[in-house]
Amino acid sequence: MMVTRERSLTIERKERLQMKKSAKKQTFGERVLDFYNTLVFPRKLLLPGMEIIYPYAHPQTRGYAKEFYDKFYSDTQNRIFAFGINPGRFGSGTTGVPFTDPVALQEYCRIPNSLEKKRELTSGFVYEVINKLGGVQAFYGSFFLTAVCPVGFVRDNRNYNYYDDAGFLSRIRPFLVETVKKQIDFGANRRLAIVLGTGTNLKVFQGINEEYGFFEKIHALEHPRFVLQYRRKDRSQYLRKYKKIFTLAIS
Repeated sequence: MMVTRERSLTIERKERLQMKKSAKKQTFGERVLDFYNTLVFPRKLLLPGMEIIYPYAHPQTRGYAKEFYDKFYSDTQNRIFAFGINPGRFGSGTTGVPFTDPVALQEYCRIPNSLEKKRELTSGFVYEVINKLGGVQAFYGSFFLTAVCPVGFVRDNRNYNYYDDAGFLSRIRPFLVETVKKQIDFGANRRLAIVLGTGTNLKVFQGINEEYGFFEKIHALEHPRFVLQYRRKDRSQYLRKYKKIFTLAIS
């Protein structure tokens, strides 16, 4: 009986140890990767001629994204979230990292990659902001860049915003709500969020936030694409505005 009892205690100790290991708190980055690696968009909701931009379907992209999130998010501290619109073809649609094209991934994040070194305008603007805020280490230690819709869309070989069709937006709204909820669980500072896009993107996010109370406050900034397409001559002014809002967010 003594041997049996000792064996039983040994098994119990092993089980408790295993439970402790399983219960070990995931890092912020591990949660991000789990989210993207299991993300599924219901294809039945797509409009005719529409395709999904989902870079994590490619093993190479998953590898680059893992390097990024392991490098900058290997902790459990909360971050201020900044929500863009949805991934585009040439930025996060290529690298798997929001607002980060292959050039920025290599030059600023110091993650070598074999992707075509094609610049994407919004990525260039965002990394100017990041550099003004102390560089990638300081920025990603305080902020998390993401999107209201975590998958992108192409229609007629052009980027398509999730809100471009009112009927489509209505159908995918539950998906947006659910994915924002899941992203908050990465470790969001719910005191405030920053929304990039002062038009429809802000309106949609405000509606969701008013209904579900995800964040106490929302600060909005003109989307980099809008700045570069329609206000390019005022670029410096908008860079200062970005710096001000992001600095206030962590003060």
